[in-house]
Amino acid sequence: MNLASYIDHTLLKAEAVQKDIEKLCMEAMEHNFAAVCVNPCYVGQAAGHLKGGSVGLASVVGFPLGASTIAIKVREAEDAIKNGATEIDMVMAVGFFKGGNYKRVEEDIREVVRIAQAKPVKVIIETCYLLPEEITKAALICADAGAAYVKTSTGFGSRGASVEDIKLIKAAVGNRCKIKASGGIKTKEQALAMIEAGASRIGTSSGVAIVS
Repeated sequence: MNLASYIDHTLLKAEAVQKDIEKLCMEAMEHNFAAVCVNPCYVGQAAGHLKGGSVGLASVVGFPLGASTIAIKVREAEDAIKNGATEIDMVMAVGFFKGGNYKRVEEDIREVVRIAQAKPVKVIIETCYLLPEEITKAALICADAGAAYVKTSTGFGSRGASVEDIKLIKAAVGNRCKIKASGGIKTKEQALAMIEAGASRIGTSSGVAIVS
């Protein structure tokens, strides 16, 4: 298994500076990771570092709370793509979901998928706040709205991904969309367990340590 090809090399800390983004991109190219994942303000810089290579560039949208309006999420995604993003990692409207407004949640996702066109949209459902049956419901909404991936976590919640989360999502969506496990994945053993459970991507800030 080429474990590096599963990894989204991630840096989303508020205190990240430009030299950190450069280092992230250099590491991603050195190890042939699937993508880097950065905050929107660094998409343009990261695109410059990654230009001409095969590493993808993901920007987060509505991060980390998912509480932006649909119009803002759409504009944020549009701006990220204009600046060079090849993938979008958006946060589901968690509060609307918990309140049972599933139509609003699906519309939120569908509109970002629409503006992204062929570029993959990964929807972060923030599993730490959801009951098992809610994880299943959220995953199905993501699939119905056209998401390319269901993603477990922002890494800013009360916990990150678990193997149980991945199994629940996989059972719900089957092959309708892929799964990205993220949050708290720091070892090769953890990453392999997530992949075994059904994950196609691993979001982690520990990518170099995992493949080394």
